[in-house]
Amino acid sequence: MLLHRIHLNPRCREARRDLSDPYQLHSTLCRAFCEPDRKCPEGEILWRLEPETDSTGRPRILVQSRSIPDWERIGVQGWLAKADPAVDLKNRLKLDSLKVGQRFRFRLRANPCVTRNGKRLGLMRQAEQEVWIERKAQRHGFSLPRLASSNPSETSQERVDVRISQEQILRGKQHAGNGIRVYSVLYDGILTVTEPDIFGNALKTGIGHGKVMGLGLLSVVPIA
Repeated sequence: MLLHRIHLNPRCREARRDLSDPYQLHSTLCRAFCEPDRKCPEGEILWRLEPETDSTGRPRILVQSRSIPDWERIGVQGWLAKADPAVDLKNRLKLDSLKVGQRFRFRLRANPCVTRNGKRLGLMRQAEQEVWIERKAQRHGFSLPRLASSNPSETSQERVDVRISQEQILRGKQHAGNGIRVYSVLYDGILTVTEPDIFGNALKTGIGHGKVMGLGLLSVVPIA
């Protein structure tokens, strides 16, 4: 389980195209992780376009993979501006020895949604988005801190303490020309491990829908 931090060259036309179309960006990234003319194996990569850029304004992407990439296979001169050394997450996060009660800072760009009448609908209200991430936390082996209400007279359940930002509709176009629209938000906060095995699996496989659109990567940093 490897983590790569790469920076794209905004002066490259193909890079600008990929940055405007997450589905195409996923396809381009996959070329670095599979042989030519072969489909990228399901679950091979998770990735996220970060809201921050580097000091020169170049877009930053985190890519988590099961294998070592060959960036030359992307085949576009100037597309990649910089690739930092890969990080072995299994060793860095000590995934074989996760314990109940461990705390991590986390970031997750995800598609908070519900399915109604066979259609997936994005959750636009903050309260709904908080309920969604809390439900996912319970399902994926971690818990979130509570945010006490500022109104002592309120009897409603305390909210989860998580920062929600970067609300946007991601648009992409499949190779057949079919359009994709996915609602997304960025979650930042602190989590506590409750079920180490389940939590470790969530780190490997991601959370929620829309992984080909750059969603689902749960990235964490240990808190001493």
